Amino acid sequence: MEEGRTLKIIAHIHTDFATKFGVPRQSGLVEELTAEIIFEPEYRQPEAFMGLEEYSHLWLLWDFSEVRRENWSATVHPPRLGGKEKRGVFATRSPFRPNPIGLSCVKLLEIVMDGDQAPKLLVAGADLMNGTPIYDIKPYLPYADAISEARGGFGQEHREERIAVEFPEELLNRLPKEKRSAALAVLAQDPRAAYHKQPDYVYGMAFAGWDLRFLVHNGILTVTDVVKQGERHVK
Repeated sequence: MEEGRTLKIIAHIHTDFATKFGVPRQSGLVEELTAEIIFEPEYRQPEAFMGLEEYSHLWLLWDFSEVRRENWSATVHPPRLGGKEKRGVFATRSPFRPNPIGLSCVKLLEIVMDGDQAPKLLVAGADLMNGTPIYDIKPYLPYADAISEARGGFGQEHREERIAVEFPEELLNRLPKEKRSAALAVLAQDPRAAYHKQPDYVYGMAFAGWDLRFLVHNGILTVTDVVKQGERHVK
């Protein structure tokens, strides 16, 4: 019998999402999102990064660390199908898999070679929660990884879905300036689950240390409050 192998965690990614609510459904959908990849001390060897600057994008292999199930299921209910239709687990990117391994393509912004935690990577377009463990990093190869005639199944049908966002300037200005465009782009993806879209229900999304509260009415997402996490805002 073949023995299982233990994967080593080489790094953790630091993003603006303390919870899974609001995390983009796929990598690259919100390019305004930036993140930092901090490596474990064992892997902070400059030699391991030689030539990485030649690539614009990277593949991340990571752990669905917040998903814990004793057993796996052959079928899942993809949220994009309203949580009602079934698909085979291998026909989806559901986190509930035999092995909870995720795959994301991110844009490489910078390789930081100075500082106590160097080398570290700055990337854009990640769809991971803060603190997610990274198992491996590989370069994205356009000639091999991009297939123009590939079919995208039901996932492709929902790629361009967006929602109109009204974010009052007074509330938007509470966010750090460098986080505003990303917040708008994330909200435009409509963070609500397809099977949990209650009209006029006030949702809360943890983002970059803030709680963004919003409701959706007549197809328009309106931000109603922006509160620093750990504080109670009094209007």
